[in-house]
Amino acid sequence: AVLGEGQAEVIVVDNQSSDGSIEYLRPKFPSVFFIGNRENSGFGRANNQGFQMSKGEFVLFLNPDTIVAENSFSECLAEMQRQPDLGSIGVRMVDGGGKYLPESKRGFPTPWVSFCKLSGLTKLFPVSRVFARYYLGHLAEKAGNEVDVLAGAFMMVRRKALELTGGFDEQFFMYAEDIDLSYRIKEAGFRNFYSAGTTIIHFKGESTLKDQRYVRHFYEAMILYVRKHYKGIGAWFYVQLLKGMIAIRSVLQSAPARTGGLNKDQSIGVMGDPQTVKRIVNGLGDQKVTNQPQLADVLICCEGPQFSFRELIRTMEELTPGKRAFVHGSGTECAVGSASKDRQGEVILLKLLPESI
Repeated sequence: AVLGEGQAEVIVVDNQSSDGSIEYLRPKFPSVFFIGNRENSGFGRANNQGFQMSKGEFVLFLNPDTIVAENSFSECLAEMQRQPDLGSIGVRMVDGGGKYLPESKRGFPTPWVSFCKLSGLTKLFPVSRVFARYYLGHLAEKAGNEVDVLAGAFMMVRRKALELTGGFDEQFFMYAEDIDLSYRIKEAGFRNFYSAGTTIIHFKGESTLKDQRYVRHFYEAMILYVRKHYKGIGAWFYVQLLKGMIAIRSVLQSAPARTGGLNKDQSIGVMGDPQTVKRIVNGLGDQKVTNQPQLADVLICCEGPQFSFRELIRTMEELTPGKRAFVHGSGTECAVGSASKDRQGEVILLKLLPESI
């Protein structure tokens, strides 16, 4: 998708994966530049490596657990060119079940803003300008607006802004580095913009395992952020609150639930690109395939010449909450899905047979 957008360079930084990813991908994408780290250097440092290798006027930081629409890059580039004072731009995100992710746009987590979120006031008053600033609930999710914080899962930054700020602060190993960079971009005189003109899927949490280590990493990153940017008694109490949350959440945090693979009792629906649908259905053998995909227990959405990622994402947004749905991209032999941030994702290996079989 990126290479189809015109002049672009693609840089993949691999943080010590052990599944042979680079060896598998290199021959398939010869125009992509791969950096293989021998240790997990952290989110910020890995992104800085990619930035330092890049040459473009705009740099997009993109998580590996995302699916972008065909218009995602062109929409953001056009907005950045229309508004030369924009330092960065982010997009509307939904999870693997099609549910809107409120972290697509956020306010700075000041002591007051964080107190409202942790105390439940944000949930009680979800559209309040006063109590719901963490997710900027007073701003419509389907309207573009200037915001404080953009998500690092998809963050396009003007090169000049990166050069002035120095990029990501590598003190943050994981979490809060996007908040910190957003803060420093605004300090440098630029604006951060949330674009609702395009939507992507972010399989929330698939690039990290949400266990007790996640809890500790998250709150320790927030403590680092608070100490870096806030002073006074309010900041001190804020840090004590975060330390307390580490202790409480470490006890309460459970292992992410796992979902089983396909079984013979489940109905399977396959929809999307007609040619791909036929090939997948032919390869499902004695699985229970229904001709009413939206009513199936498991749904496989197929991207292809006649069904774009943009259409696929729109279809995912219309799913019944909790539906197990998978995404199949043309040219692959699998489908991926993650219906909830509280569950680990799944991969289905597919047998694609010719239509005539």
